[in-house]
Order: sequence, then structure tokens, then C-alpha cells
Amino acid sequence: MERLRDPRERAARAARILDAAADLLLRHGYRRVSIDDVAAGAGIGKGTVYLHWKSRDQLFSAVFTREVCLAIDEVRQALADEPRTALLHRFAHAYFLAIARRPLLRGFLLADAELIGRLTVDLDDRHATMAQGYFELLAGHGLLCADMDVAEVGYAYQATFEGFLRAQEDGASADGWEPRADLLARTVRRAFESGAVLPDSVMRELAAATGALFTEMIDADLAASGIRAG
Repeated sequence: MERLRDPRERAARAARILDAAADLLLRHGYRRVSIDDVAAGAGIGKGTVYLHWKSRDQLFSAVFTREVCLAIDEVRQALADEPRTALLHRFAHAYFLAIARRPLLRGFLLADAELIGRLTVDLDDRHATMAQGYFELLAGHGLLCADMDVAEVGYAYQATFEGFLRAQEDGASADGWEPRADLLARTVRRAFESGAVLPDSVMRELAAATGALFTEMIDADLAASGIRAG
């Protein structure tokens, strides 16, 4: 076992372990992948894996946490490129595609037993706080429909989003992702948005505030899972 003092080298090794684990999980599923397999895939000793994660479940949970964070970071980058991604229907479009392109993440969110086994990832509280903050930002700018309160919009939106994900999985096809994302965006816009149009300067402020929420959550998730020092 090699203990690395340089945080950058340690982080690089952790990323290599996660890459190997993700590849093996995707190819073989949770039940058929061992720590020995991951160590061999990463080109390190088994004991070195345990310097980063104390158990197989902790390691595999970290794989899925990273997948979640990568998807959210993709949306964060979209916000930086185009502030109107902060609008709920555009956010839904971007996040749907970010998930659809990640089969491991789809398996986790849709509880694919073969792929993820009995894994659980404790992200709910942080993600619920982020979602609430995001919907409150939208409501504060008059961007949500007036006939539901923020909690109702959040619940109905989540149910709609998850329904589209499950329907996509039932007929999964890479060619179908973009049309489904477009349909989701149209549905979300008509069901949950007010139709208000904000000036570009206000949209930039909203996008920055939304991006800050995502950054805080990503940092907390990575630190909690042992991927990044807190």
C-alpha cells in the first residue's frame, strides 16, 4: 500500500480507481465485481483501494455519487454558457440529457437491481435542499405558475421528470434522447412556468445564483463520498 502525501496525486489515484470501478460495474453489474477486480483494473494493489474507501459498498456508492455530480456539472456548464438554462424547462432538458447519456446514473436513479444491487447513496437531504433553493429562486423571479405553491411545483415537476426517465428507459435508444428531452421541456414549460420574460441582466444573475447552488452541492457530495477533501 502506498500512501500519497500530495493531494493531487491522491486525487488522481482515486479518479483512476473510480474509472475502473465504473467500467466494471457497467460491464458486469454490482454482484459480479469485487475489490480485487477494481484494483486490477486500476493497476494497483487491493490494499491501496482501501486507503480511499473502507468497503466495497463505499467505493461503489462513490462511483454513483461522481456520476450524479458529473451530470449536475454538465448543467452548471450549460448555465455558464447560456443563462436561460436556468429556466425550468431548459434545466429539465439539459439535466435529462446529462442523465440519459450516463447508463450507470440511469441505472441508479431507476433502481436497476442487476446494475446496482443493494447500493444506496445518501444524497437526498443535500439534493432536496438544492432543489428547494432552485425552485425558490424561480418563484422569487415570478417564473413559476401562480396556481401551485413552490412545494407543489417541485413535487409535480419531479414526478414528471422521473416519468420521462422511466419511459425513456423502457424504449431506450440514443436516437430518442433528444426528442424526449424536447418533449419534456415543452411539457414542463406549459405545466409549471408563468411565461414571464426576464431581462438578460436578471437572467445572468439567476443563472449565477443557480450555479452557486449546484457548486455547493457538488462540493458537499464529493467531500462526503471521499472523492474530494472537504
